[in-house]
Amino acid sequence: MRKIAVILSGCGVFDGAEIQESVLTMLALEAKGFHVQCVAPNIDKAVVSHLTQQDTTGSRNCLEEAARIARGDVLNLADADPHAFDGAIYPGGFGVAKNLSDFATKGAECVIDSELLAF
Repeated sequence: MRKIAVILSGCGVFDGAEIQESVLTMLALEAKGFHVQCVAPNIDKAVVSHLTQQDTTGSRNCLEEAARIARGDVLNLADADPHAFDGAIYPGGFGVAKNLSDFATKGAECVIDSELLAF
């Protein structure tokens, strides 16, 4: 069976992986016969209020937040073997620009998360 890594950047459109895009992507992949494995970095992330769309104080962990979408079946990015997968998909949401890189603040001069690059 073909295996796809779905790289999640937390949970929530404004500060993580967009929930509907993530779930619909996983459903479509499974319908086509792929085995889906959610993967996320074990890092803290900035938090946005999804009610007001404003930054809030504190932080949340990307891996723990991704577990909300993955129903707990999420692999730490640091432990993921890229050779075990036939491909990877990165669902949208601002998490890719905020948590998997610093594109949200630095644009084209951004730095991509080192664990993601290694993967």
